[in-house]
Amino acid sequence: MTDVAAPIRRKRVLPGFTLSLGTTLLYLTLIILIPVLALVLKGAEIGPERFLRIITSPRTLAALKITVTAAAVATLFNALYGLLMAWVLVRYEFPGKRLLDALMDIPFALPTAVAGLALTALFSANGWFGSVLESAGISVVYTIWGIIIAMTFTSIPFVVRTVQPVLEDLDPTLEQAAVTLGARPWTIFTRIVFPAILPAFLAGSTIAFARSLGEFGAVVFIAGNKPNETEIASLLAFIRLEEYDYAGAAAIALVLLIMALTLLLISNLIQIWSARHREPR
Repeated sequence: MTDVAAPIRRKRVLPGFTLSLGTTLLYLTLIILIPVLALVLKGAEIGPERFLRIITSPRTLAALKITVTAAAVATLFNALYGLLMAWVLVRYEFPGKRLLDALMDIPFALPTAVAGLALTALFSANGWFGSVLESAGISVVYTIWGIIIAMTFTSIPFVVRTVQPVLEDLDPTLEQAAVTLGARPWTIFTRIVFPAILPAFLAGSTIAFARSLGEFGAVVFIAGNKPNETEIASLLAFIRLEEYDYAGAAAIALVLLIMALTLLLISNLIQIWSARHREPR
């Protein structure tokens, strides 16, 4: 008579699939879907004619233009600087590397209002940086440059943290083979490294742009909030709420929501394309 070994049950770290999925969907519904649905329904109540009239008003168009322009400039800087910072953190060893790596996450942990106050103090006319720039005839506080700096500060980690793990996982043998064939460093970077990290680079830049579009706390202190000059769209929506103009606030917020969701969709499509591109054929 042979003994039949009892099947070994795998220990589950988390509860079963049904409970885990139900908890996740409940959280997603309460925290994300219901507020987004409420905003969409509030915007739908306005009607297309009034909605267009609100978002095409001179003040709203100016706020959207300032927001998109500042976010685009901040994203361009973050794309270049974030790529460089990720390269330094992955490819070089130096004293203080761990500290520098940890500093990249400060914009995630620091309240945006605190960041706005700190940036305003630094770049004001009597601040550490502002006094030097003022002597050169450059004003930052209460200008679009202040908005760009605030957006840059809050969105820089997205590019770094998206590109960094891809660089770490890159197969070094490809670069070594290129070196043996006589390829120059710039050729290796443009032909081997950059194509491999391009999907992550684009995804991180897209998320950084979406984050900059919705920035409020860091910008509100340094911008000065002058209508048609330094007033961003999220601040204009807040002003409409203070004026009890819920329709106007909902219309502006809905435009920002559509822009952010579009960018996030683009980011997800880039990541899906990247995953398929990496699969062995």
